[in-house]
Amino acid sequence: MTLTGLTVKNIGHNWLRTVLTVVATAIAVLSFVMIRTTLSAWEAGVENAAQDRLATIHSVTFVMPLPKRYFDEFNGSKGKLAGIKHSTFLNWFGAKHPLHESSMFANMAVDTDTFFDVYSEMEVPAAQLAAWKENRQGAIIGEALATQFGWKVGDDVTLVGTIYPGDWKFKIEGIYVAKKKSVDRAQFLFHWKYVNESLPEDRRDQIGWIASTIDSANQAASISEAIDAKFDVQDVQTRTMSERSLNMEFLGSASAIFDALDVVSLVIMGIMTLILGNTIAMSVRERTREYGVLLALGFRPKHIASFVLGEGVTVGLLGGGLGLLLSYPLLERGLGRWIEDNMGAWMPYFSIPTSVALIALAMAGTLAAIAAVIPAYTASKLNVIDALRRLG
Repeated sequence: MTLTGLTVKNIGHNWLRTVLTVVATAIAVLSFVMIRTTLSAWEAGVENAAQDRLATIHSVTFVMPLPKRYFDEFNGSKGKLAGIKHSTFLNWFGAKHPLHESSMFANMAVDTDTFFDVYSEMEVPAAQLAAWKENRQGAIIGEALATQFGWKVGDDVTLVGTIYPGDWKFKIEGIYVAKKKSVDRAQFLFHWKYVNESLPEDRRDQIGWIASTIDSANQAASISEAIDAKFDVQDVQTRTMSERSLNMEFLGSASAIFDALDVVSLVIMGIMTLILGNTIAMSVRERTREYGVLLALGFRPKHIASFVLGEGVTVGLLGGGLGLLLSYPLLERGLGRWIEDNMGAWMPYFSIPTSVALIALAMAGTLAAIAAVIPAYTASKLNVIDALRRLG
């Protein structure tokens, strides 16, 4: 019997406790991987945002509107700003499905004439696009949203307004397909004019933000400065930045949440360490007499310590391996696909990074070794006579 063989045999001393410990470790590793993958996916969404598309928003906050007349300065009746290829404007609508109020999806009032010039990564059949432009109550939806609610072209649907109260009726005129994974495939797009005409006079002719594509991403800073300078003397000032910068700003506003998730992931691994430490300590106490016999047979204290450390690391690695084995189907094929379909604009690439998987497995083994240090030291210092007197 080798030292490795004895270590493996020790693990089977109490199979029920070992299995429960492995499962608890696996759950901890799975939770750690899920949180870290979520953080990584959010950062990937920021990194994959377009750099050659600018967003012009209110200088105070994103939620405050801009006058509709500002759009004419981009490529409307007053011509086109230098360096800008196409521009469009959007309004966040914030409505809900009346039968699925907990389901969140982006619904926006847009300029039908220019929207798909700026967002060319969204493809719509020409006939559907033409029908959408003709019908003031027409809507184009993403393929994921169509699947989620079972909607198809020609369906009449009603959304319940929150920012703009009331029941808003639409007809599905088209379904877009995303050419890039970074595109949200669950959007609901409709005519800005339909909303504008239905509002009281004091709320009309306002837009949420202006999106523009530019000739070169290298010109983003200079063009942004030129746009903001143009409106600097107006009653409402603007702030222009690349789409990536805007996403990073959103990320910054949620930094406290991400910092909390970061801490939670570490706390989970700390709890795993305590569970492993408690299990190993119980095992050592139960086998005190066995260790005494080994010492009496000539095994040295360092061998006893090796048995305990090896048992801890093995259990930790088994739990870590099981956690990773479960994480791929649960996160990448389950939760990951749902997030990519419904939150593609923020998390377009929800997959477990190799670095996260390796770190999780390494932490499981390392923390298990740390948890076993005190029990291993205690076992190595056993007095042979006292140990042999122990009955269990």
